[in-house]
Amino acid sequence: MSVASGRHFPDPEFAIEDMWLGVFSDKVFASGFGQLGDGRSFAFRIEGHWLVVEVYRAWLSGPVPQPQDVVATVRRDVVGVDIADKRSLAAAVRDAVALDEVPH
Repeated sequence: MSVASGRHFPDPEFAIEDMWLGVFSDKVFASGFGQLGDGRSFAFRIEGHWLVVEVYRAWLSGPVPQPQDVVATVRRDVVGVDIADKRSLAAAVRDAVALDEVPH
């Protein structure tokens, strides 16, 4: 999996490569994916009032991770996070993957 050149919130240790936000019928939808500095990739999405982040093993060979590639799943309550704002959502994702809950 290659890293996109037009990253959102670039950082050597954490980068969101793409993020989608939308409001439809009183629901906020958000999802995206990115890379960690150690070669692992991650994807995130909003499910109800939860932020769900899946971290995948390092150096995947294909563009679509398989269920066996998931090394950690983090669920965080997004009450108090403005998930319609890219910066707020990016910070919540960064905090989720930075915690010791995600094994290296």
